[in-house]
Amino acid sequence: MQAASRESYAAAYERFEAYAGSAEPASLADTAEALLSVAALLGREPRLRRALADPARPGEDRAGLLGNLLAGKVGAEAQELLTTMASGRWSTPSELLEATERLGVEALLASADRAGDLGEVEDELFRFGQLVSGDPGLSSVLADSIAPPAQRAELTRTLLAGKAKPATVRLVEVALAGFGGRSFSGSLTRLVELAADRRDRQVAYVTVAAPLSEDEERRLGAKLAELYGREVTVKQTVNPEILGGLSVQVGSDLYDGTVLRRLNDTRNALAKR
Repeated sequence: MQAASRESYAAAYERFEAYAGSAEPASLADTAEALLSVAALLGREPRLRRALADPARPGEDRAGLLGNLLAGKVGAEAQELLTTMASGRWSTPSELLEATERLGVEALLASADRAGDLGEVEDELFRFGQLVSGDPGLSSVLADSIAPPAQRAELTRTLLAGKAKPATVRLVEVALAGFGGRSFSGSLTRLVELAADRRDRQVAYVTVAAPLSEDEERRLGAKLAELYGREVTVKQTVNPEILGGLSVQVGSDLYDGTVLRRLNDTRNALAKR
């Protein structure tokens, strides 16, 4: 987001956090649904999106426009958050849409957090991403933006029925719609990171040739936490093709100590002689 949009989102987020600190999980889930529904509306209605982000219109007018549209259709908390956002300054209409969707996701994560389920939701999102990436047919179906979203959402609900928290299922549906304009896999990755961030943790994506033991994973997490000054949650992917060693990605930092990388480095060095 550009500077003006970041400031407007920060104001809405501050108001949201004040509410979320004492709200019940069900209330937060309802607010999340309202925010995500309005984000979907903004995605379908470019004229409304432009009107609500129009810098030539006073913020009060824009807030009033959205308030009248939503009157009696969403809860008081959601309406207050949405009119706060509508009254802000947005660099582009698309950034208003992005911010509304992001706040809806934050409300879902806060709901899971208040219910004591956020760690499980984070793990379920990651495991579902692994399941999809390991099945080319399923990956192709879920990533197909031409297929009706409702059809793909129904498939994920069937796959996750009885196996995942309601918040996880809803977040997967958000990912199917392309959270923040990302691909399905990119959306899942970002949602995992947001879940970890709400728990004040960093995510480390670790690729290994064979699974780490619980003790090895714990020791690796402790070393990374010491390095980054923050608790780290380790997400393992097993890939025998790396032959041995491991690679670790934390944000934009990549530490590749795999046997495959060393072999490739040796091969490249020999080829230059």
